[in-house]
Amino acid sequence: MQAGPRMLPERYSGSEKIATGGMGEIYLAHDDTLGRKVAIKVLAERYARDEAIRRRFTREALAAARLSGHPNIVTIFDVGEVDGGRPFIVMEYLSGGTLADRARRTPIGRDQALEWLRSSAQALDDAHQAGIVHRDVKPANLLLDERGVVKVADFGIARVIDETTTGMTMAGTVLGTAGYLSPEQARGEPASAASDIYSLGVVAYELLTGGRPFEGGSATAEAAAHIHQPVPPASERGVGIPVQVDAVFDRVLAKDPARRPANARDFVRTLCLALEAPEDTLAGPPPAAAPTAATRRLPAEPIFAESRRKRPWVPMLVALGLAAAAIAGVIAAATLGVDETPTTTSAAPASPRVKTDRVTTTLPGTTVVTTVVTTTPPPPPPPPPPTPTPTPPPASGSISISQAVALTDQATARMRAGDYAGALPLAQQALARLQGTGETYEGYANYNVGKSLAELGRCSEALPYLERREALLGSHPAVAAAKRGCGA
Repeated sequence: MQAGPRMLPERYSGSEKIATGGMGEIYLAHDDTLGRKVAIKVLAERYARDEAIRRRFTREALAAARLSGHPNIVTIFDVGEVDGGRPFIVMEYLSGGTLADRARRTPIGRDQALEWLRSSAQALDDAHQAGIVHRDVKPANLLLDERGVVKVADFGIARVIDETTTGMTMAGTVLGTAGYLSPEQARGEPASAASDIYSLGVVAYELLTGGRPFEGGSATAEAAAHIHQPVPPASERGVGIPVQVDAVFDRVLAKDPARRPANARDFVRTLCLALEAPEDTLAGPPPAAAPTAATRRLPAEPIFAESRRKRPWVPMLVALGLAAAAIAGVIAAATLGVDETPTTTSAAPASPRVKTDRVTTTLPGTTVVTTVVTTTPPPPPPPPPPTPTPTPPPASGSISISQAVALTDQATARMRAGDYAGALPLAQQALARLQGTGETYEGYANYNVGKSLAELGRCSEALPYLERREALLGSHPAVAAAKRGCGA
């Protein structure tokens, strides 16, 4: 399409194509009436022939215009049609490019990434409150102004959550970008606010690690991975990322939308807390074992390890390694005839020391030879090494919020294994630190305490915690079931 007044209203002069989007072209022009640069999105000609698509395009423009004025959402100035009936949207022009452009040009620092994520989360949450789902959250739709402030752009495949628009998106139609699609979108199911939160989680993963969690050889393979594959641990991909962050991504990228954070701001807030974890919880290669030692000390599990996904192949590899070591030991003992007992095993009790002397005594007319046996008692065994006093868990007041989050996930893992007695003290310690913070994890900790108490037959104590969880995060089938189990 040639730029010029033939296509656009006369007030928009000097139009120049600067980009091509999924549904049309983007032009940079000058608004002569208001004296400013603007970006104009025009629906592609091949789509403009379809009356239904033209209606949807205009409807989505009007929906996005309802969000104008938000500090982190691109403002819509005008909606209309060019010659030939092609709809257009006039938006504010942002000169800083997109997050995708910025990431390609230069590494993005963690603090800057978190600031952009916070602003994007604020925009999405406010859009969701207005009943609008973006459906295509990705770095290319996060624009930067000249100051570096991020604004969410292109609600071009947004959908108003309202009875008046129900059914306007056909079931089974996939809308979005494969690398950032939620599992439900990849299946062609309706998107929701939880879908946008998932996509923002993918953006966050990419900003922190330098790559998306699932990067298949094709769009189809990548979309399928969102449906079927577990989330790769971010701590194993990004330098200096604590293992606590892995559970945050496990939750925001959960296959079930109901398991994701209640809103985008909660996700980013929890992510920031997890990134503050102490350095000793960073993932990294275990120390090499000394080759000649009979025994070795295994690296300690991080506090958060139990909340990570189970890896059934780890016990198998350990078992195979132990079996191989045992077989090698038997062969060595049979071949060399040496003692296979490890040097770290307890020594056998020391035997008494026996000394035999032959004493010759000469008497008148005879010589007498006497054998004298002297038994010396063994030396006393060395005292056993002192038993180390186990370090008690830190008091709730001495742990950080990120540690309390980790304890909450650790308690959840024990509950899933049926160990409610073991989960309860962890959940109580976490709740003591999270109480009154208003964090999503405060609700989770309340549920863990209440559910554990209920399973241990202490229903009168359990109900207040379950009710507090509902007050913080709303109703949930699991909470309702726990309350019913206690007769409530």
